[in-house]
Amino acid sequence: MRHQRPNLPFVALVLASTMAFALAGHLAAEAVIRHQQAHQLNELTEVVLRRSEFAVDFAAASLDELAKRNLASCEPGALQAIRLHVYQRSTIKDVRLVKPDGSVICSAYSETLEFDKGWVDRRDMLPSRDNAPSLFRVEQFGGDALGVLRDVDRSSALVAIVGINANLFDLMPAELRAHSEVILALSNGEKLGDFRLDADRPLLGPISFERHSTRFPLHATIRIEHAVLSNWNSESYWPALAVSVGLGVLFGILLARSRRMEGPVADLDRALAAREFKPYYQPIFDLRTGRITGCEILARWVRRDGSVVPPMNFIPLAESSGRIQVMTWQILRSALSDLQPMLKADKTFKMSLNVVPKHLLSAGFVETLRRTVLTARVSARQIVVEVTERDELDDLARAAAIVAELRDHGFRVAIDDVGVGHSGLSRLKGLGANTIKIDKFFVDTITVDASTTTIVEMLVALAKDFRMTVVAEGIETEEQLRALIATGVEEGQGYLVAAPLPFAKFSELVDSRRRSASPSPAGDVLVA
Repeated sequence: MRHQRPNLPFVALVLASTMAFALAGHLAAEAVIRHQQAHQLNELTEVVLRRSEFAVDFAAASLDELAKRNLASCEPGALQAIRLHVYQRSTIKDVRLVKPDGSVICSAYSETLEFDKGWVDRRDMLPSRDNAPSLFRVEQFGGDALGVLRDVDRSSALVAIVGINANLFDLMPAELRAHSEVILALSNGEKLGDFRLDADRPLLGPISFERHSTRFPLHATIRIEHAVLSNWNSESYWPALAVSVGLGVLFGILLARSRRMEGPVADLDRALAAREFKPYYQPIFDLRTGRITGCEILARWVRRDGSVVPPMNFIPLAESSGRIQVMTWQILRSALSDLQPMLKADKTFKMSLNVVPKHLLSAGFVETLRRTVLTARVSARQIVVEVTERDELDDLARAAAIVAELRDHGFRVAIDDVGVGHSGLSRLKGLGANTIKIDKFFVDTITVDASTTTIVEMLVALAKDFRMTVVAEGIETEEQLRALIATGVEEGQGYLVAAPLPFAKFSELVDSRRRSASPSPAGDVLVA
């Protein structure tokens, strides 16, 4: 019996293809892991900076309120009112009245002056952009603080002494905590605070991730030992390498076969023409009663075979290729058609639609939105336009004018991803939105990080001052729900009630909630 000789060119091609894919997989996996690590650490640095900006915004808003109440005085009655104001705001340690040169006239808590190691001259205080507060370091025994100065008139100014709580910076993953340092400093290099488990042990070969505030003279830095990154979040290396080897074998085997491969943008166009992008509905509910008060419309790509493509696999491409606007209008029309009876039956029910900043600023956006909603015979007051904070608004003045026009026509406007995006709270107020949506990042950590609770409380207090409502995103547990209620948040959404659902299942959920609704004792939480 004759043995068939192996096809050597075929074997060589498969081996070559496998080795090439394995090498490429190795390089790509390492590059992706390093990129993801850098992205996560840059995001954590950004969070430190945003938390600090929120603290400054909160202090400035408090000083503005005192000035409006004519409490910039050393009169006993005024000092008593200021002490009550400070008592109600845990982040502020003291409020002082100072002269134009920065020297102290009086303090709400005069005993705190004894803890000062020194006091800077007005010339050494660092100004912020757009006539915002001046910042400076207050050296004190037991730890430095941040001074926030706001001019009252030509003869006096108010200064809020903001405590630098180490918990604000305790955000590193557990495996990195012992090998990293988080630093907050002023733009002149003066350190305001840092977090490090072992201050006596120097970091070995540290690399730094830095962020500068565009609004205040603040600078955040995360320093981490380079060696520890080799094992952090690298679990995907071996699976990626195995996949690369498998692909190499398949590519080598199928190399002789060829077929026309269309680009991903062509796939989007084909899916748009076939109306494969469908609205999914995630309930927005009252945190105390569990009553569903509205929903957020989220895009899903439902292929002809019934498989569902997650948004992360097509939304970025739709934005970069300019297809997002067509997709948004298509999703809106479908959602209005689905929800029209529900919106007609319950005038308090609201439907939220995500709009990227470029779409909001595009020509004819408001008129197209009005015409679409009018054609569906739905009230504009039941439509909420959500503008994400993750993409920066290139023209804030034009955006504010468009938001004002939307509100004039009855639409409501929400700012999504607050706390991790580009806008400070003062810019949010300038934009004129009705609602802020607290990002899932804060909801995830509110039960394990005391500083997150402080930040959410500040957001709720400032939203109240700006006459905005607050919605929390990504609620997954009863514990998170109770923590959010304790901070004053009234509405939310998340998997605790439901994931984004196709309309049939969403409608069933709303109907079942309404059928089972019954009076309950005040304060009960009826969500799960």
